[in-house]
Order: sequence, then structure tokens, then C-alpha cells
Amino acid sequence: QVQLVESGGGLVQAGGSLSLSCAASGLAFNSYALGWFRQAPGKEREFVAGISFSGNTRNYADSVKGRFTLSRDVAKRTVYLQMNSLKTEDTAVYYCAADYFGSGQGTRDYEYGGQGTQVTVSS
Repeated sequence: QVQLVESGGGLVQAGGSLSLSCAASGLAFNSYALGWFRQAPGKEREFVAGISFSGNTRNYADSVKGRFTLSRDVAKRTVYLQMNSLKTEDTAVYYCAADYFGSGQGTRDYEYGGQGTQVTVSS
């Protein structure tokens, strides 16, 4: 059974930082691209960042480039999203997703997703 478990969300002031984690189990970690998506109240889910199955390519939404950094630890089967210089518009539920042999792009169809973790940025 595939499980993606996000953690690390919380409340932070604008300008602050948070680090999200996504622990994956039940899948061949090196065969999956892992991505982060987010959904704010009343808005559609949007792509935030993704890393290819090989780990060689990282993609970021324009809105987070230069502020967010995606990394992964193969041994721990975990992908991380370091979020710096947070803005109130970053407030959303953040979801981790997995895409078999994916490129880590937001346009792909990700087969598996987690339950999400809430990130709230106050002004």
C-alpha cells in the first residue's frame, strides 16, 4: 500500500520559514517523481515544486522560485520542501504526490497523493 505522509506544516509570520517533509512507503522510491502541490481555500490545486524520479531535475512554480527548495533523501525515502521568505499568499494545504517515472513537472498526472499539511502565513 502506497503511503505519502506529509509533516512540518504550521503557523508562521510572513517572512519566516518552514520545512515540509513527505515520507514515502509502499513504492519503489527511485522510480517515482515526487511533487508538492497546494490548495488554498476557494482556489484550485496548483503545482509548487517537483523532483524527477532520477533526482536530476527540479521544477518550481514561478511563484516560489528563489524562495522554496526541494530536496530528497533516498535512504530515508523522504522529500523535503524548504520554504523561505513566506508570504501570506503561500497559505494553503500542501500535498505531496508521486508520479511513476515522472519528470517532476506540474503538468504530469501524479498517481498517488498524501493527506496534506496546513501551512498558514500570517501578516
